[in-house]
Amino acid sequence: MITLMHVAAPLPADVSTPYLAVDLDVLDRNLRMMAASAAARGLALRPHAKTHKCLQVARRQMESGAVGLTVATISEAEVFAEAGFTDLFIAYPVWASSARARRLRALAEQVSLRVGVDSTEGARLLADAVRKTDVEVLVEIDSGHHRSGVQPRSAGEVAATAARHGLQVCGVFTFPGHGYGPGRRDKAAADEAEALEQAAAALDAAGVDARVRSGGSTPTASVADPGTLTEIRPGVYAFGDAQQVELGSCAWPDVALTAAATIVSKSGQRIILDAGSKVLGADQPTWATGGGRLPDYPHAHITALSEHHATAVFPEDRPAPRHGEIVRVAPNHVCSAVNLADELVIVSGGREVDRWAVAARGANT
Repeated sequence: MITLMHVAAPLPADVSTPYLAVDLDVLDRNLRMMAASAAARGLALRPHAKTHKCLQVARRQMESGAVGLTVATISEAEVFAEAGFTDLFIAYPVWASSARARRLRALAEQVSLRVGVDSTEGARLLADAVRKTDVEVLVEIDSGHHRSGVQPRSAGEVAATAARHGLQVCGVFTFPGHGYGPGRRDKAAADEAEALEQAAAALDAAGVDARVRSGGSTPTASVADPGTLTEIRPGVYAFGDAQQVELGSCAWPDVALTAAATIVSKSGQRIILDAGSKVLGADQPTWATGGGRLPDYPHAHITALSEHHATAVFPEDRPAPRHGEIVRVAPNHVCSAVNLADELVIVSGGREVDRWAVAARGANT
């Protein structure tokens, strides 16, 4: 007998694999739970739309209580603005040169727009680009991930420069990305709170009110400090993925998006699926147990990914499924998988109920 971790409703049998399937009921539950968690702690929820890049998911997030959307790029902002979303935060230190300046001004005329900065040079360039249009600015802080962002105590200088050049500085933000690793969540959330506290004090000393203190990721969202933060920006929580399960941020029943893949070859305990890296994405952290997981077969591991093949190996005491069977595969990083797809097949009760375009696919500029 095959021991299953979670038996989901069957996938539609009449859709050619591979494709990305979204369990609508699980998705809606995930959105409600995160919204309720944020509200209970007095935190504004501004989910990151780069995970789903999908208008229908964004609308559901807003209907569930989100105050607005976070995006990663100007082009993502343009897609959601065109669709009628009116409160957008580009959580990125945008270098507002040449054509970007014109696009930012156009966006500011359509929506309530916030933009990240993390340098005095970037602040001056942004101020010249937006030309006193109604754009708010948040200073990005490095809280331990060591990607973009200034050190917390340097935030006041960036904020003061931005304010002197006519920008409306409303606070600080960070991404506690170093929480993406086993056992790192609590430390990353503590680092986030400390960094935002220090940065807010630096802004205060510079005469700028840090009324917004924005942070949060899916791994740290549940332990974000409401005594310091005013807003969280998780993204992956909507769909879940294999690495979130392995980090303990969710369980297999919470994974709403999986790739439907057919077993096209089999040799003993090794099966080959028709969903490779061009469907699942190639992300594989060093701590991950493989190139993705099969939620309904917890003992199997994806040991190799080619462009159009995934190799999964079953232990000797666990019978592998047969040739031609369709199985669900949870990508390691759902954001990358979604950006490879044109559309999502929406499923409820084992039936296809809709198809949603990945509207902001490839919106990377």
